[in-house]
Amino acid sequence: MQCPALPDGFDFTDPDLLQSRVPLPEFAELRRAEPVRWIPQSGNIAGFQDEGYWAVTRHADVKYVSTHPEIFSSSLNTAIIRFNEHIQRDAIDAQRLILLNMDPPEHTRVRGIVQRVFTPRAIRALEERLRNRALAIVETARTLPGDSFDFVTQVACELPLQAIAELIGIPQDDRTKIFDWSNKMISYDDPEYAITEEVGQESAMELIAYAMNMAADRKQCPAQDIVTRLVSAEDEGSLNSDEFGFFVLMLAVAGNETTRNAITHGMHAFLTHPDQWELYKAERPSTAAEEIVRWAAPVNAFQRTATQDTELGGKRIKKGDRVGIFYAAANHDPEVFENPDVFDITRDPNPHLGFGGGGPHYCLGKSLAVLEIDLIFNAIADAMPNLRATGDPRRLRSAWINGVKELQVTLG
Repeated sequence: MQCPALPDGFDFTDPDLLQSRVPLPEFAELRRAEPVRWIPQSGNIAGFQDEGYWAVTRHADVKYVSTHPEIFSSSLNTAIIRFNEHIQRDAIDAQRLILLNMDPPEHTRVRGIVQRVFTPRAIRALEERLRNRALAIVETARTLPGDSFDFVTQVACELPLQAIAELIGIPQDDRTKIFDWSNKMISYDDPEYAITEEVGQESAMELIAYAMNMAADRKQCPAQDIVTRLVSAEDEGSLNSDEFGFFVLMLAVAGNETTRNAITHGMHAFLTHPDQWELYKAERPSTAAEEIVRWAAPVNAFQRTATQDTELGGKRIKKGDRVGIFYAAANHDPEVFENPDVFDITRDPNPHLGFGGGGPHYCLGKSLAVLEIDLIFNAIADAMPNLRATGDPRRLRSAWINGVKELQVTLG
């Protein structure tokens, strides 16, 4: 096996790197020469008091790790691959209460309850309301004063926030609170926001408290809504107030930040691939949303921790080692995708891992996310067909989220 040509000290979780770009050339080099590679980290840079992690870059290996939770745990060190170096261990351990960071059997129990939110019937019941909301969002953006506007704040963030509010009964007037809290929870690596990890933790606690109050209210005064079904169905199993609070926290990131960034990256992809935008406007292919998610890979990486000595990609992984699964790398694997570096909205089949690699942590809200992406781009194509970018996207400084803070556009 040839040694990959990576610079000394190259780290795929370096927030400065992800603020500038997704390291697709380096991912390609690893897939070719060393698809499972040890990435050393000095000191306590990621918050884990260890010496680094294994970077997993091939589609098949990412899928294997994702589908074997008995070997690769989400709970031991959480799914977040890099925290601030000053984080305390108890703050990491507290995040095990979030579904994302649970292992079976507890994960199985909680997921079995919360998946009631995402049944096909529940999503179909939302579709017409979300279609009207998408049209209203785009119409509002279209009539803004001035020559340009920020696509992220005026379009991309709105439908995911409103969908969450619709889904679990959060008053629409409170969606700005959810936006603010979720931004603060994930933006501690970005100095522009001047947000410390402590502020992020405080925002998380405010969001959890908000949700717990909702749960307590429904337990006292049941209503015909999903919150009541989640917290009051004792005979079928229900969430306690803490669990409901952490579920809403997860939704604020997994259902808001990721879909917002998929929409933003998708719009930028269309604007930089005008042939695909023309094709979309003419044909509205049902395959477009999946390709947008493959291309965007809104979560660059999660991690697992080995529960035992094992082997992956020809490497011996020791019990306790952290393993980084890089979705952007897997989504460009030429062994799986023909012309993976081409944005092709007619790609079919499209077995991308943008919603996870299968297994217990496969995205609960996939069908809702796909619906939101379809609805918002149909609305944009109808009302703002000549949209143009006026500059490059301003990317989020983050260790694991492929985020965009700002994308200035004009109606053309």
